[in-house]
Amino acid sequence: MATEVLVPTLGESITEATLGEWLKQPGDKVAADEPIASLETDKVSVEVPSPVAGVMGQHAVAVGDTVQVGAMLATVEAGDGAPAASPAPQPAVTQAPQAAAPAGDQTAPVAGGYGNHGATPIDSNAPAALSPSARRAVLEHGVDPATIKGTGRDGRITKEDVATAASARPAPAPTPTAAPTTPSVAASSGRKEERVRMTRLRQTIAKRLKDAQNTAAMLTTFNDVDMSAVIEARAKYKDLFEKKHGVRLGFMGFFVKAATMALKDIPSVNASIEGDEIVYHDYADISVAVSSPGGLVVPVIRDAQDLSVAGIEKTIGDFGKRAKEGTLKMDEMKGGTFTISNGGVFGSLMSTPIINPPQSAVLGLHRIEDRPVVVNGQVVVRPMMYLALSYDHRLIDGREAVTFLVALKNAIEDPTRILIDL
Repeated sequence: MATEVLVPTLGESITEATLGEWLKQPGDKVAADEPIASLETDKVSVEVPSPVAGVMGQHAVAVGDTVQVGAMLATVEAGDGAPAASPAPQPAVTQAPQAAAPAGDQTAPVAGGYGNHGATPIDSNAPAALSPSARRAVLEHGVDPATIKGTGRDGRITKEDVATAASARPAPAPTPTAAPTTPSVAASSGRKEERVRMTRLRQTIAKRLKDAQNTAAMLTTFNDVDMSAVIEARAKYKDLFEKKHGVRLGFMGFFVKAATMALKDIPSVNASIEGDEIVYHDYADISVAVSSPGGLVVPVIRDAQDLSVAGIEKTIGDFGKRAKEGTLKMDEMKGGTFTISNGGVFGSLMSTPIINPPQSAVLGLHRIEDRPVVVNGQVVVRPMMYLALSYDHRLIDGREAVTFLVALKNAIEDPTRILIDL
């Protein structure tokens, strides 16, 4: 008896996804609730579990296909079946990813544009703890997952673990017969170009950003902030903070808390436009960008105005850990009334961030560097950071944007204001 595997409900307003990868091939044994496929939405990768134990039947869709919620992906047959490594299903393992891997590969567009040239099929006996991104990395690098020591939660193998293992092994000898996985065009000079299909995530990001530019009257206002007081407080209390709260004291806790205070004073920065109405929020759901194997994701700190600096740091730390493991839920990335993007971790000196509709503003943080400034008539060297507030000028006036940045600057330069809510 065959049981159909359907596309699960993916979250509010999400009606379709892209099949990023088959984790089980026809003939493979599967246990109940074992992941058999990976779906990619415009936010995250979602693993689809088998509803019953049995043997993987035929795939109903191919890697890279767009599927609707409720559509059939495959079937699971009752019985034991043949091992996944049997010769018959082997072509399905090697050909499907090569034919359409770029559509679901969120790592391909990263600088370097590497493909999976010379990759070997993933062994069906690979650890079940592999996340979709780790499985793709194993496929790309041709590394045996059994030889990799995982550093993720519960010993899970991460994409970074695979890359480390791949870099540690001797480079394989070139094989003349290896075929490229993506079309390459050789110019007369011998240079090559590789075409990689945009992932669903990147396509959605591109569309949303362009829509934001076309819809909002965007403007960016800048200020700078002396980080001396926060750096001093962090250096003085970081050990005690980590001992008590079990998380490191970073800069984001200060900025998120200061932002919630400034948003309370300037509510239009925390508002949004819906039709011909302005929606004001009496809460601050702060979206923060964190790194994941597939790129940056933006989970939301709910009711950040009610959290302490320690609570904010714990939440961000948890987001960062689960982003690397690929276990963030889509509900955790929906909504948000204001966004903070920290380009400083990548060395950015200054930028003009783009708002994330329906939000009306985004705060950009940048790198800290020593610069000469005038304090009390004297030129001194201080650790300075540029702040950038991009906002929808249809809703937020320049005076309000400047007032918001000044309130934020005052709180960061004198963290006592955060403690006494001033």
